[in-house]
Amino acid sequence: MRKFAFFLFAGALGFAVDVGVLWLFLHFSLLDPFSARVLAIAAAMLCTYMINRTFTFGASHRRVSVEGARYGSVGIASALLNYAVYSACLLLLPDISPFLAVILGSGSATVFSYLGYSRFVFGPHP
Repeated sequence: MRKFAFFLFAGALGFAVDVGVLWLFLHFSLLDPFSARVLAIAAAMLCTYMINRTFTFGASHRRVSVEGARYGSVGIASALLNYAVYSACLLLLPDISPFLAVILGSGSATVFSYLGYSRFVFGPHP
């Protein structure tokens, strides 16, 4: 239960980074909602990796490069799910706020990413 609580904490901070970066790009009209979200997700992924590696799961018994590649693969799969839900919301519900779409996208990826990180990235070494 402790790991899941720290995972949710990391996710909450990652979510704040995600929304904050998205807000900056949209507020200053630097990018469209789709392009801005790609960069926001990348920033959030970096943030959550550092927290999950340090506090949630601890370093794995793998080399950092292998651990990072595994984290990245789960993160990318999770981000694709997250981005797909976000994009579908924006395209199918034109009046929806991009920030509500972020909530829906992020929520959809939470369980997937926890299982992937806890078992594939930081789980026991075979």
